[in-house]
Amino acid sequence: MNFSRPARIALRIAAGLGFAAIYLPLLLVLVNSLNPDRSASWPPPGLTLHWWGEAWRSTGARDALWTSVRAGAGATAIALVLGTLIAFAVQRYRFFGREAVSFAVVLPIALPGIITGVALNTAFRTVLEPLGVGLGMFTVVVGHATFCIVVVFNNVAARLRRTSGSYQEAAMDLGANTFRTFADVTFPMIRSALLAGGLLAFALSFDEIVVTTFTAGPGVQTLPVWIFSNMARPQQAPVVSVVAAVLVLLSVVPIYLAQRLSADSSGGGRL
Repeated sequence: MNFSRPARIALRIAAGLGFAAIYLPLLLVLVNSLNPDRSASWPPPGLTLHWWGEAWRSTGARDALWTSVRAGAGATAIALVLGTLIAFAVQRYRFFGREAVSFAVVLPIALPGIITGVALNTAFRTVLEPLGVGLGMFTVVVGHATFCIVVVFNNVAARLRRTSGSYQEAAMDLGANTFRTFADVTFPMIRSALLAGGLLAFALSFDEIVVTTFTAGPGVQTLPVWIFSNMARPQQAPVVSVVAAVLVLLSVVPIYLAQRLSADSSGGGRL
């Protein structure tokens, strides 16, 4: 499609304004983490790494980071298993309710986070508490897995749509059993999709705050929750800026890698 010169200029300006609205606040967070002034005055009188050292020595921030890593790893593991199984069921088989299953899997990521959080909180209190299982790390992992499954399912399903099942059939015709076929044929075809889905799932879990607020018990505080709870404390403002900058950087890496892996459309056809 060819646009006139004024149209191209207008589109570039609109795109520039959109990117500025998205990324300038993130840049300000990074600059504030280097601001020597505790009140984050602007423009900063200089640059310092002092607050980065303070953040590293903060026990609360380190504990919250470790909690986020554990929750993200657990939710990603569950999402990889269930998302992959559902993707194979939907893409490789025809059965009654197939479209309904696909819709039910994708729905959680479309629902507002507060609705998901309230629903999970009610379900956990109704079902798990009578069994002696209260809110804690387990419920956080399960809560995060509900929406992490979606990204794994979408990535694997998209890869399966671009690959033929004839490879697996040929391997089994040659005498390979189910596990050997999966290890030698199926897994190499979907490996990059699994990795991309896992990275996106971990990034979603690592950044989640709304569902975590409703599913975490006493003493379970992820990094986003720690940031939110310390924002109103003036003495913690510089450390919060540092932790927020670290969170942004840690989120960019898996999303970038997942985007690169997802862009490799030819990866699914190689054995």
